[in-house]
Amino acid sequence: MALVFIGLGSNLGDGRVNLKEAWRRLGVTPGVQTLILSHAYQSAPIGMASTRMFTNAVGVCETKMSPQALLAGLLQTEAAMGRDRTKGQDRVIDLDILYYDDDVMQGAELSIPHPEIANRLFVLAPLAELAPDHIHPVTGLTSLQMQRRVLDQTADQIPWERVP
Repeated sequence: MALVFIGLGSNLGDGRVNLKEAWRRLGVTPGVQTLILSHAYQSAPIGMASTRMFTNAVGVCETKMSPQALLAGLLQTEAAMGRDRTKGQDRVIDLDILYYDDDVMQGAELSIPHPEIANRLFVLAPLAELAPDHIHPVTGLTSLQMQRRVLDQTADQIPWERVP
């Protein structure tokens, strides 16, 4: 079984409810065992014109599925929950494979680890909550080290916050 970290995000409807529903759906997917879901965090959208805040979390699961098969399952979950995959659109749910074991792969459809992990506090905060010592297989930095690096670069901003 592969240990997989999944990033979850939503900026339409009730974000916490959407994240929990997506996580529930993943948990009933054959070949996937969900282990833990982080607290929810809110952040401003990045790379899109929307002004709607995102609710984000990271979950850890184990799977027998290949990365490509898991991605297909995540895309099916997004579609079933009403995700519009048009670039820059608000989304009821966004699911990304962050890590798949310590695999490193780059492709047109899937890159592992996710190429933006080290730059996004809304991923690093919940990731550091769950696995502060997890080492990024390319950078060699832990989740906590990457989080601190981004925080040091954005000390005058508050781009995210944990949802109470």
